[in-house]
Amino acid sequence: MPVPSIQDWLDIAEGFYTKTQFPNLVGAVDGKHVRLECPKSSGTQYFNYKQFFSLILLGICDSNYCFTIIDVGSFGKESDCNIFKQSAFGKKLYSGQVNFPPDTCLPNDTERVPQPCPYVIVGDEAFALNKHLLRPFPGKSLNNERRIFNYRLSRARQHIECTFGILSNKWRVFHTPILASPNVAIAITKAACVLHNFVRRRDGYITEDSMSCRMEEESERRGVGNASTNAKELREYFVKYFNTPENALSWQNKVLAM
Repeated sequence: MPVPSIQDWLDIAEGFYTKTQFPNLVGAVDGKHVRLECPKSSGTQYFNYKQFFSLILLGICDSNYCFTIIDVGSFGKESDCNIFKQSAFGKKLYSGQVNFPPDTCLPNDTERVPQPCPYVIVGDEAFALNKHLLRPFPGKSLNNERRIFNYRLSRARQHIECTFGILSNKWRVFHTPILASPNVAIAITKAACVLHNFVRRRDGYITEDSMSCRMEEESERRGVGNASTNAKELREYFVKYFNTPENALSWQNKVLAM
């Protein structure tokens, strides 16, 4: 898949802001285990923490549940964070070489002196915090404002979970272990992602697609520390932004009672 152009990133950000009210957002990232029959002479390389054999489909999606970036073929035992860091796109992101649009102020950021913010991708706690990749705060450091931030991030991140769900339900080959070598399984997965995008763009948005999304359990996720000061300050800036009257959702405080 070609890397999006600057205009593509801007269009994606507009779509996410319209649907999730999360500004400067250009994607949601996560990994999916693609089931395999045990590959010959592979040992435990493909055996994952869920106790089956798999390879990893790492994907980034837009607000229309289309893949924009994919990385396919890593061993099932590998963590999403390491796979992302070692992928071509991940290396560019963490080195600041992705062609994101220039930093821009968040919409309706009027209560304080607005500062330009970079465009970001959202992921779960398995990913390393970066000025271009935001993850939720861990439970041990939560206060009410941070819980609101986690909720807003989760609403946006759910798009990648839905994208994987739509892919699997459309192409039933992902419902059972793929009876092929890893190389063939990689080719099947890549082809399915391309066909998925084609069908999504042909058929348009279908409400039912977002009604059966299941968020993955976080119990097996491991946080990654040692984030830069700039990344931590940016996340805190979003925390304050989501808790201002101009940018709060009318129902977001209900999460505090859960």
